[in-house]
Amino acid sequence: MAVKTLDDLLAEGVEGRGVLVRSDLNVPLDDSGAITDPGRIIASVPTLKALADAGAKVVVTAHLGRPKGEPDPKFSLAPVAAALGEQLGRHVQLAGDVVGTDALARAEGLTDGDVLLLENIRFDARETSKDDAERLALAKALAGLVEAADGTPGAFVSDGFGVVHRKQASVYDVATLLPHYAGTLVATEVKVLEQLTSSTERPYAVVLGGSKVSDKLAVIENLATKADSIVIGGGMCFTFLAAQGVPVGTSLLQEEMIDTCKKLLETYGDVIHLPVDIVVADKFAADAQTQTVAADQIPDGQMGLDIGPESVKRFTALLSNAKTVFWNGPMGVFEFPAFAAGTKGVAEAIIGATGKGAFSVVGGGDSAAAVRLLGLPEDGFSHISTGGGASLEYLEGKTLPGINVLES
Repeated sequence: MAVKTLDDLLAEGVEGRGVLVRSDLNVPLDDSGAITDPGRIIASVPTLKALADAGAKVVVTAHLGRPKGEPDPKFSLAPVAAALGEQLGRHVQLAGDVVGTDALARAEGLTDGDVLLLENIRFDARETSKDDAERLALAKALAGLVEAADGTPGAFVSDGFGVVHRKQASVYDVATLLPHYAGTLVATEVKVLEQLTSSTERPYAVVLGGSKVSDKLAVIENLATKADSIVIGGGMCFTFLAAQGVPVGTSLLQEEMIDTCKKLLETYGDVIHLPVDIVVADKFAADAQTQTVAADQIPDGQMGLDIGPESVKRFTALLSNAKTVFWNGPMGVFEFPAFAAGTKGVAEAIIGATGKGAFSVVGGGDSAAAVRLLGLPEDGFSHISTGGGASLEYLEGKTLPGINVLES
């Protein structure tokens, strides 16, 4: 990636300079508004701390959830500001708006080493607008928050890898207005993904889970020619099983994808591996009555909610000699203990391969949450990504606007 990095910016000197940072602080919250997994906040700290310690006036922009382009208290970044302050060991101000009077006043009052978090960027509809002029207008307002009193522009650091696949005002357009740099997180993520796509050591195993085949279709098609094995679990495996003509009960099924799965199995049948047994239940609930059945013997009225122990054994055997592993998506409903064994077993197999020298990447989102929820050692993997969708699009071979703009 031929872009300037945070190290380049720090070498230029940031003391007293305004720096706008796009972070990914989109953490999950429970019904009470408490953060259930602070992983993304923790991952954002190195870049923010380096800038604040070097005396920059740091203005952070981020989103939370999917508000509909207007303020919504449920998606306020208030809990995030408190958690970020704890991680940074310094007070983090939260502006009461995105680029309004409070944000402007607070930005003007920043002193060297201060950190200001703007309210949820998606409270402003221009952030995600398809209209270039609308996005640019918001980007100009953001850039103005880090402009010096004498008109000297600030700098922009892109550190939210989870959003670099979006052409949005705080991700793409601000980089066209300010001197721009890749933060520690973005630079690391791209380096890791380049390793997965270019200098991949074989055997190369890919583990895919999650609910929908359609979400992973392009990755399967792109990696099927590069990987030695693609292991498929989670809700998406039932569409593949249905494509083989076996009953799947009331399991999650994308009927419109059955023909596509048939073609994938016909073309890459020696590479794609499906579960051989399934843990089923009569309802989607933590206290559901469960039984383990052969993958082609799912009873009517029962739904598959995890892969079974024999599948874990087979997948473990496939993963045990891998030199490179990419994992995206859980094997079952890991949030319920009764359906967590598949995800935990496969994760432990990847950890085992890593211990023998494999390069392993956990592709963000639910997989990263599963690692933490199941109490697995994060250092048991070579890299845990913070951007599920961005990782997948990179591996599909797509251009990521938020990365592309940094190269100009």
